[in-house]
Amino acid sequence: MYKRIRSVARTPATVIWVRRYSTLGEHGAVWIVGGAVAAVVDRPRRARWVRASATVAGAYLLSSTVKRLIGRQRPAVESLPHLMATPTGLSFPSSHASSSFAAARAYGRLLPSSWLYAGATAMGLSRLYLGVHYPSDVAAGAALGTVVGTLGR
Repeated sequence: MYKRIRSVARTPATVIWVRRYSTLGEHGAVWIVGGAVAAVVDRPRRARWVRASATVAGAYLLSSTVKRLIGRQRPAVESLPHLMATPTGLSFPSSHASSSFAAARAYGRLLPSSWLYAGATAMGLSRLYLGVHYPSDVAAGAALGTVVGTLGR
């Protein structure tokens, strides 16, 4: 399954776009910045946006801490090298998936959640496609993010 996901639509253009999308999720940035912008624009719900954004940041920090405690190395498949550099050599759980699913859950009370979950799922799949996570890394990150996002509501 892992190799199958990694080999889907393997074209230079696809790799570029998947890398760009994945880069947006670095440190939960796209989700945290999006929540901060929404807090400025949506004044009546500012406090809710700030809390939701803090929840996303918390999910990122928690997953980063767990990642250091577990110490699992990123996938190393010679026939399928990583298609993107990563800030650390550690992979479990996926912080991209954690922050993305926390955002889907936390922001889901403020926006239509189907688009948020589609974005979170795409983020998780991007990490598999780029070869920087095992499926279990992404699944654990998604679960952690969903739990944190639920608790932060």
